Amino acid sequence: MPSFVLLLELALIAVVFAGLPLAYLWTRPSYSLFQRLNWVLVFMTFDLIVFGAFTRLTDSGLGCPDWPGCYGNSNPLHALGDIKQAEHLLPDGPVTVMKAWIEMIHRYLAMTVGALILVQVGVAFTKLKSLGKGPLLGSLGLLLLVCIQGAFGAWTVTLKLQPIIVSLHLILALFLLAALTAYAQQVWVEKNSSVRVLRVRSVSGLMWLSAFAILFCQIFLGAWVSTNYAVLACPDFPTCLGSVWPETNWQEGFTLWRQLGLNTQGEFISPVALQTIHWAHRLFASLVLIVLSVLAWRILRQSNPATEGLNRFAKLLLSLLSLQIITGISNVIFQWPLVAALLHTAGSAALVFCMVRIGYWTSWKRL
Repeated sequence: MPSFVLLLELALIAVVFAGLPLAYLWTRPSYSLFQRLNWVLVFMTFDLIVFGAFTRLTDSGLGCPDWPGCYGNSNPLHALGDIKQAEHLLPDGPVTVMKAWIEMIHRYLAMTVGALILVQVGVAFTKLKSLGKGPLLGSLGLLLLVCIQGAFGAWTVTLKLQPIIVSLHLILALFLLAALTAYAQQVWVEKNSSVRVLRVRSVSGLMWLSAFAILFCQIFLGAWVSTNYAVLACPDFPTCLGSVWPETNWQEGFTLWRQLGLNTQGEFISPVALQTIHWAHRLFASLVLIVLSVLAWRILRQSNPATEGLNRFAKLLLSLLSLQIITGISNVIFQWPLVAALLHTAGSAALVFCMVRIGYWTSWKRL
């Protein structure tokens, strides 16, 4: 059980980290403070997702093998003795000074996002009279979501990087990014205002939702590849071990509840299961490419001045798909370089952001 002093120290660190963007917001008069805060939260969550990928890819997820602190301390400086001892006993193990710092910085960033959402709740509460309950209820929902995400962050450590927990941790982070983006792009109109916001709704809601669901399925498959370290299970492209359709074991590959590197019998997971995981991600990527490209093409085909912003996001969607293809292939051909892997994760987060922004123009009526 974390001590009160540890929790207080971590809270103070979160306040300091959150104070930096808040101080910046205070000096920028271009939008209302509330709207600026909402978009900063989107930016901070995107950064958190990318840094989380960096933490995973550098094998720093257990750099501090306890939670929420590091060997019961709020920072690795106070835990140097324990870290050095663990590193001496297992030089190639998960605990080093560098990995401890990477893991704790990731936690500091997560706490910063949580602290900023608390500020968002407070600001939304002050706007009850002018904007009604909508902003406050939405902000409370975001607070609940970030708490659930924090719980998965804790289980990631306590369950020793269990693949399904780590994968869901990433999926929830992207869902939080989507929810924050949807919240930030809302135009909150005062109850007494006569202003009404009109926008052209030229995107089929059903098509957009289907594309978004397919995208999230592919992101889960990508997370499953990464958390099972199956990126190099197929070291060639476009074939897998020289085969157009490699040997597969779907049951072993997609048994979700098991320990890292092991199957349900407690034995090392087979190479066939790993290449099945990898191959599934490749196959589904083709469907994602087709569906999202068709969505972007249909948007651009009906281009008009009233949907100029929508057209920009459709072009961005096509550019991000190209980036994902390049970085995905690079991960295989160049043996999983860190830069390509990070860009691949960042591209997934950017696709989610882009899809939510496109969702602003959706219509659930027959177009």
